[in-house]
Amino acid sequence: MGRVVTAFELAIQDAAGIAVATRVRPERVELASALATGGLSPSIGLLRAAVAAGLAVHVLLRPRLGDFEYDTADRAVLLADAREAIRAGAAGIVVGGTRDGSVDIDLVRAALDVAGCIDEGVEVTFHRAFDTVTDRSAALDTLTDLGVTRILTSGGAESAADALDELRALVRRASGSVQIMAGAGVDPTTAAVIAATGVDAVHASAKRVVDGSSTLSLGSDPRHGSAAYETTDEATAAAIRDAVRN
Repeated sequence: MGRVVTAFELAIQDAAGIAVATRVRPERVELASALATGGLSPSIGLLRAAVAAGLAVHVLLRPRLGDFEYDTADRAVLLADAREAIRAGAAGIVVGGTRDGSVDIDLVRAALDVAGCIDEGVEVTFHRAFDTVTDRSAALDTLTDLGVTRILTSGGAESAADALDELRALVRRASGSVQIMAGAGVDPTTAAVIAATGVDAVHASAKRVVDGSSTLSLGSDPRHGSAAYETTDEATAAAIRDAVRN
């Protein structure tokens, strides 16, 4: 039996991240904006740039900050963004929603319908909203039955490296019926041990902080109002890639 290959998914959020991804060559990228907040839906211009760069682009669809219990208006925005992303050439969409501590089945079905109607080859990932449900085993079974491609999870911990046993349990329960992708707090020192749990993929953002030139603080949230910003660090991304693949 040959060695099981673990895929590397790089989360990026800007033009610099696109350029890094073209050199590091992860199996795919998750494209978002505002990763420091957990990620929001990216602009259509950024998406088109990533597709034009030849990347396998999976687009995060998160219409607002906060929890994942979306109302009718939020759902409409999310699904409209899904349609535009797929028409712009996205290889996959990344969605998540909850209802009373469980998977929002109606939202996931709607996202799958959008993907299937536009391009049957588009993959659907359920993101870390999975880590907020009350019963991850039941949620995994639900998502498998719905037909999503993969689930992004930290195993319910702040960092995936702190939930290795849970990741192994999820891999066993999935038994190849849905892909399990581990993410959260992944760095070059933890990537290999996380991959060794048997997950199908490891997801990381490999961020570094850039000091901006402005002295004016913008925005009402002091955590995100400074001139400093995060972008993708190429050396870190390459080190995580090598740890996962080797």
